Amino acid sequence: MRVLNPLLGVNAPDFNLPSTSGGPVSLLDVMGKNGAVVVFICNHCPYVKAIVDRLNSDASALKEQGIGFVAICSNDATSHPEDSFENMVGFARESAFVFPYLHDESQEVARAYDAQCTPDFFGINSDGKIEYRGRIDKGRMNPLPAGAKRDLLLAMEEIARTGKGPTEQIASAGCSIKWKELV
Repeated sequence: MRVLNPLLGVNAPDFNLPSTSGGPVSLLDVMGKNGAVVVFICNHCPYVKAIVDRLNSDASALKEQGIGFVAICSNDATSHPEDSFENMVGFARESAFVFPYLHDESQEVARAYDAQCTPDFFGINSDGKIEYRGRIDKGRMNPLPAGAKRDLLLAMEEIARTGKGPTEQIASAGCSIKWKELV
């Protein structure tokens, strides 16, 4: 099913956020010649923990195809201290992330992308337009079944080749983003 997302086909919101590996990182910094993936994750989500190896594997495979990759944690660290920046640094190190892991403390970036869960994947073409909003694959919290379609990789390959995302996009599933109380 096509994911109904008003951001498909529009310019990806820019950001400039602190990285667990030091210094700020922007969307331009992670864009490859064929696009980029922006994924919203967090440290404590069992859905994210279950796919860490696939995140690293897919990020490496996409990098070889000229596609950048970045992860962003937008969870409220006050209500969920396990998602604090300090814990993000440890999670990135333990997970041996091959991509930048950024902290969206204000949650402005997550709101701009209309991110809903962790993980939530956005595929961006070389013109900076969002063309994919979906899942990494059908494995979710289980190992990927033999011969299963690798949704994110296939979508990004199509985007790199044509500039457009696939017609069929299946929404990601995971833990809800832990929003701060609006004052």
